[in-house]
Amino acid sequence: MFKTELTQMLGIKYPIVGGTMMWITTPEFVAAISNAGGLGILASAIYQSREDFARALDRTRELTDRPFAVNLNLFPAMRPIDNNEYLDVLIDKDVKIVETSGHSAPEDLCARFKKAGMIWIHKCVGVRYALKVQDMGADIVTVVGYENGGATGKLDIGTIVLVPRVVDSVDIPVIGGGGVADGRGFLAVLSLGAQGVIIGTRLLATQEAPIHEKLKQALVRASELDTMLVMRSIGATHRVWVNAAAKKCVELENARADFSGILKVVGGENAKKMYESGDLDAGIISCGEGIGLAHDIPTVEELFERIIREAAHIVNGFAKS
Repeated sequence: MFKTELTQMLGIKYPIVGGTMMWITTPEFVAAISNAGGLGILASAIYQSREDFARALDRTRELTDRPFAVNLNLFPAMRPIDNNEYLDVLIDKDVKIVETSGHSAPEDLCARFKKAGMIWIHKCVGVRYALKVQDMGADIVTVVGYENGGATGKLDIGTIVLVPRVVDSVDIPVIGGGGVADGRGFLAVLSLGAQGVIIGTRLLATQEAPIHEKLKQALVRASELDTMLVMRSIGATHRVWVNAAAKKCVELENARADFSGILKVVGGENAKKMYESGDLDAGIISCGEGIGLAHDIPTVEELFERIIREAAHIVNGFAKS
């Protein structure tokens, strides 16, 4: 059950993709997602050198023999990123699935993806962006609704409308998400026409997630009301968990702080400190409204099996009615 075009293309058991999360989707977490039957995606931007990145790829392959992907990040960053260097390593290491996400389609990279025989997934937030990357040669497009954690884009369209609009507009498989945390959300997104589902926030509350136990416990106590939008003033809107750092970011935005000033609060090093030390106000963490549906901390495998079991139960219930 739930075999789709996506599972066939990527060679995965379940049509579930683990969302890329900075400082969190490390080789160990990527492997846990892939070993559980989904597609783990390594965050390339957390590595400071080609050598570190290459070692991370080797480590991922040590931990899983299942398919995984690598994300190339196109968002603004404190440290300038040359994604061509990351791509050199991907080609050298014969990585076959690449995801891109950010402010603009990677016109300088897509030809290299094709030449290397990679499956290219692009993550975006609207129909016109999906159509553009389809024309550029993307094999799969991912769209996430306004409920999602992390980058929300500028269009503010909810999942239940965005996913079928994109499905109806493109000829390539669509991965949909935004608020998916259980079997009900999984089945809903597939029923909207998507060939797969992307899950990020719910994976934070798993045993393998490399964040402090205090943070995990805080997240499972959170409700759907405990997220907020930050960085809209600089054109990089993100939905995050409400804490002191997120509130400080909004204060700076209201005071018309510039990009560098805001980045001092929301920068990845602050988030990394929170993940490692359990200081819940040290930085921000991307978090979607689906956190209100996370009430325990299972393993990734247990979570995926539960999602599939719940979805199958719903389908079987429809068949009997």
